[in-house]
Amino acid sequence: MSRIYATGRRKTATARVYLTPGSGKVTVNGMPANQYFGRAVHLLILNQPFDVTETNDKYDVIARCDGGGKSGQAGALRHGIARALNSADTETFRPALKKAGHLTRDARMVERKKYGQPGARKKFQFSKR
Repeated sequence: MSRIYATGRRKTATARVYLTPGSGKVTVNGMPANQYFGRAVHLLILNQPFDVTETNDKYDVIARCDGGGKSGQAGALRHGIARALNSADTETFRPALKKAGHLTRDARMVERKKYGQPGARKKFQFSKR
């Protein structure tokens, strides 16, 4: 196993993930993950697949995230890391990742704005007279 590639998606964000055996260093868009993601919650999200499979500090991650915001990119990165770990060792990692729900793509998207309305669901104020 030299390098494993996987793609993760969340909302409109896409993460291209390369997983290599290493010391647990995560690089996103050429920056360390803790520098790229300003919030600790995002770091917690992207480390979830490693926690579930108990592979902390065993793989290096090099990722390219595009589209969406930081939260969507963190979710996409989690999805990509989970898929890459699944490719690395399907027999041992797949049941744990599947049970945690990390292999399923989160299908929730922003609902589009409709014409004749100010938003997706909200209506303009109605006046009877």
